Amino acid sequence: MELLSKIATNDGHGENSAFFDGWKAYDSDPYHPTNNPNGVIQMGLAENQLSFDLVQEWVKKNPKASICTSDGSNGFKDIAIFQDYHGLPEFRNAVARFMEKVRGNRVRFDPARIVMSGGATGAQETLAFCLADPGDALLVPAPYYPGNDRDLTWRTGIQLLPVICHSSNDFKITRQALETAYKKAQDSNIKVKGLLLNNPSNPLGTVLDRDTLTESLKFTNDKKIHLICDEIYSATVFARPNFISIAEILQENADCDRDLIHIVYSLSKDLGFPGFRVGIIYSYNDSVVNCARKMSSFGLVSTQTQHLIASMLSDDVFVDRFLSESAKRLGQRHKILSRGLSQVGIGSLKSNAGLYCWMDLRRLLKGPTFESEIELWRMIINDVKINVSPGASFHCSEPGWFRVCFANMDDETVMVALNRIHKFVIQTKGSSSDGINRKQYGRSKLEISLSFRRLDEIMMAPHKMSPHSPMSSPLVRART
Repeated sequence: MELLSKIATNDGHGENSAFFDGWKAYDSDPYHPTNNPNGVIQMGLAENQLSFDLVQEWVKKNPKASICTSDGSNGFKDIAIFQDYHGLPEFRNAVARFMEKVRGNRVRFDPARIVMSGGATGAQETLAFCLADPGDALLVPAPYYPGNDRDLTWRTGIQLLPVICHSSNDFKITRQALETAYKKAQDSNIKVKGLLLNNPSNPLGTVLDRDTLTESLKFTNDKKIHLICDEIYSATVFARPNFISIAEILQENADCDRDLIHIVYSLSKDLGFPGFRVGIIYSYNDSVVNCARKMSSFGLVSTQTQHLIASMLSDDVFVDRFLSESAKRLGQRHKILSRGLSQVGIGSLKSNAGLYCWMDLRRLLKGPTFESEIELWRMIINDVKINVSPGASFHCSEPGWFRVCFANMDDETVMVALNRIHKFVIQTKGSSSDGINRKQYGRSKLEISLSFRRLDEIMMAPHKMSPHSPMSSPLVRART
């Protein structure tokens, strides 16, 4: 007789994948510049550490924002005993205004529709519980974040059906791809309850344009299914085109059914606060808001965190400075990584958002198969000692693509990682005919290191180490 439940004994957690295996490889052998210089460098974690100095500076200047300081302790009792699962009014107001600012103040958000959750993970699952029954499905353009397979399906019993996108058009979502996935579900007698979009995209690092968003809205409205827009990377856009929220598209299409539109947001990526577990559901459907708010009792944001966040996000001077400086620093780091990869002929999808690059290693595969992709990934993990995430774990339809994260480490660690990548590519391809020339790139490790220093000086001048780099190493362990 089985002693545990089906949930406890099945594989619905989704952790039996290379995506999570890479994290485990890092956890067992983490890189440290002095204590473990040959350890695994964590480039599989989409974490934003590049602007923590700005946050730390604000916290020091605003001790009253925390109830655990002598300046803020007068409010300790009121905050500590607060239990209303609607959340602190000042918190909901501040989050709504912050969401508006990130979206260029082109849309307005009603604080009464702000529903708290324990991170975007909890927000996704809560929406799934509200919108679909076990066996129902959501369409999700692929490649998509592997955690969705756990967050949305494990406890809810729903399915995720990939909408196949291709590199030939930079993985853009087309109406034809949506219709094909929808018909395939119908042919299999699967009820489709909605479409989940991630904008900006994880892992692509691209924003959805106005036409794609409008067409997606029309598609879901025509099918009378829900449209969930995961916008947790909306403030990580560092170059044009600018981010466009589904809220803006909804304003332009007043005839669409607003009850079918829902937004997931959090502060984990935009502000770099994954440990605070601040997730947000914003739904235009009153019934969903009411149900999700009741469900939020299972994953509330602590009132201590709400109080601190409300104070911070209400400081317009800080918010404006943070958003501007964070975008600048992300753009600089993205440029360092993409240029470093291109030095040995490694390309990546042109992107302008997120905390990662969608790296193209197709020409390093022994063959155009996912078996070859996993073989290459194992070499990168075991020999190069870098954790990057293979495309197969993102349900990519084409082998050879990898997500590589760049914002969770300091500048020196990036240089070490690029040195390792250069050495690996040189050893792997040598003087092969597909672009890598040993005479051009077959330099010593010292020479490669010097070339990176020159690149660093160009990108970060006049500082050898950029002032915003997190100085703590090793990297924080994967927690979400």
